[in-house]
Amino acid sequence: MSERLPTYGGQAVIEGVMMRGSQGVAIAMRAPDNQVVIHTEPLTGIYRDKRFKFPFLRGVIGLWDALGLGMRALTISANIQTGEEQKIEGPTLYMTVAFSLALGIGIFFLAPALVGQLGERFLGLNSWWSNLMEGMIRLSFLIAYIWGVGRIEEIRRVFAYHGAEHKTINAFEAGAEMTPESVACYPLEHARCGTSFLLTLVLLSILLFSLLGPLPLVWRLVSRVLLLPVLAGIAYEYIRWTAGHMDSRLVRWLIKPNMALQRLTTRVPTTDMLEVSIAAFNAMKSRETELVV
Repeated sequence: MSERLPTYGGQAVIEGVMMRGSQGVAIAMRAPDNQVVIHTEPLTGIYRDKRFKFPFLRGVIGLWDALGLGMRALTISANIQTGEEQKIEGPTLYMTVAFSLALGIGIFFLAPALVGQLGERFLGLNSWWSNLMEGMIRLSFLIAYIWGVGRIEEIRRVFAYHGAEHKTINAFEAGAEMTPESVACYPLEHARCGTSFLLTLVLLSILLFSLLGPLPLVWRLVSRVLLLPVLAGIAYEYIRWTAGHMDSRLVRWLIKPNMALQRLTTRVPTTDMLEVSIAAFNAMKSRETELVV
């Protein structure tokens, strides 16, 4: 039996890539002077906590921590580009994060739920059809948002770094040489991508919310917020399971929608982007070794 590889992941940041292991994290960024700046730090103990290994609960804990880690990485990369004089930190940062999270929940969960409720009231739809309509609206919002922001030049560069991150992880898992020329040959898509997680969460919401049956408007809106952790836990386990069974034809068929949506959130990276991604990966692995020792 072949040795099980570590589960590494990451995300694109502004002009760079973050790579996360089980012990440490590394962020490599291309500074305005064209130099590659690397930031490393240890991860919190949550990744080694026994609770993090409990199915479903680990997805909720991991998602919450990943949101914080992701925002921290984005802030560090933004500060590299703007310099000390325009550094983002303190209350401004926390207010921005809170507003963005609230806006996301409002647009992608509460607004579709409101439209679904209006469908029941004014179109005479039963709860099953109104929940289906709500889910289709939520899915449409997600795809439209990704497509729309992807047309912004700065975001297109972030999506290219996202592609570089995927190619680097794919190359590592294939045992390939970690050079830009070698890494460039690997796919843009990856089964554990956050884009796949979001699509899975949205599709699962249609099923779960339909099981609740008809609800008054207030309880319908409250349920969408309260059940988000449940959806996150289920979606995490599904993504984890499919990523571990890629040799199955059924699994490859099941994840086709997930992989297709990733074509909107990834772009073919340039050689210098691959260099940054590989630098982040190598720095993360070195940090992992130091922390284990």
